Formats: sequence, structure tokens, C-alpha cells
Amino acid sequence: MSDGRTAEIMLAEARKAFWVMVGFLALIWVVQVANWASGYSLSYSYGIRPWDVERLPGIVSAPLLHWSWAHIEGNSGPLFIFGFLAAYRGVRRFLGVTGLIAVASGLGSWFTADSSTVGAGASGLVFGYFGYVLVRGAFDRHLIDIVIGLVMGLCFAYQFAGLLPAEGIGWQAHVFGFAGGILGGYLFRDRRAKGTTGSAPREAAPPDSRAALLKEIEDLGL
Repeated sequence: MSDGRTAEIMLAEARKAFWVMVGFLALIWVVQVANWASGYSLSYSYGIRPWDVERLPGIVSAPLLHWSWAHIEGNSGPLFIFGFLAAYRGVRRFLGVTGLIAVASGLGSWFTADSSTVGAGASGLVFGYFGYVLVRGAFDRHLIDIVIGLVMGLCFAYQFAGLLPAEGIGWQAHVFGFAGGILGGYLFRDRRAKGTTGSAPREAAPPDSRAALLKEIEDLGL
């Protein structure tokens, strides 16, 4: 595939990634309006309540819900940045990574958080995308992604503070989301073979020396 064709495909995927994240942000803000209007009853009803089997579906719904306008505002910027960087090399792969992060973050929180709490918010996805962007370049062996991961790690180093236990913060979702992102970088790595494909051509087998000698004798009339 030519470099021009490759660039066109990457640009098309980047456009898809941009609109996917715009759509996702629009969705959580629409949900936030309804949540706010209901006195945040949606967060209480559809968030993650640890050790409650009936609330396991909250693993899917919790990332769409928030507890306040400040909560969703704080998540929106990093969610868009890390989400776009996680998606620009392929939206299909990104959806798989997102599912893995959501499950890892949600189940981790469900198993380890205080049973009297209810967890909600997209911060588990934020930390998952952050972890994925940090390691994807190393697993895919793409220099540009390695540079992006290093730059993001330096620019958003303060995010690591969210991985530490803190009262009133769902740090469990952060930790397991981050771990899910790293695991996603490995499981969804680029498995295409490097270099040429196919088996190497075999060398022609050397002629049988005895047959060649007999042929020469026959040609000489001996």
C-alpha cells in the first residue's frame, strides 16, 4: 500500500474518531441534563453499588452518569483528548478497548469499593484511555504513538494522583480502568506481520551427480 493511500486511511479514521468522541460527549451531557432534572436519581438508580448483584448492569450505565456539573466538566476535557488519541488509529479497535476498560473499571470497583457507596462517572474510562495511550506505541512498535504516549504522560502526570486511595473519590474505578487500558494495549496490539509475508522461495535442488555422469558417458558413445 502506498504512503499516500495509508495517509488517506489514517485521516479518515481520525475523522471518525473525532466524531465518535463528539457524539459520546453529547450523549453524556444530554444524560446529565436529565440526571440533574431528576435530582441525580439516575446516578443513584443506575450507578455501581458494590456487592449488589442486581446492580451489576450499572457497569455499563455508570460511565454515562455524573454527580454534578463540576463532575462532568472535569471529566469531559480529558475524556475527549484521551478518547480521541485512543481511537484515531481505528474506531473498531477503540470500541473493543472501551468495552474492556468499562468492564475492568466497573467490576474492579464493584468488588473493592465500600458497599454503602454508589459509583458513577466517566473517570474510569478516562484513566483507561490514559493507560492505553501510554503503552499502545510500545506494543504496536509505532514511533509516533510512543512519542504521543510520552508527551501525554508528561503533560498529564497529575492524573496519577487519582490512582491513590482518597476519601470521597472512586479511586478503585481509576485504578482498574488504568489497568484495563494497559491490558487493552496488549490484547488489541497490531498483530500484522512485519516485513514481507509468505514463505521464502526454495533453492533449486542440485542435480543428481550420478545421473549427470551417466548422461555424459551416453553422449560420448561409451
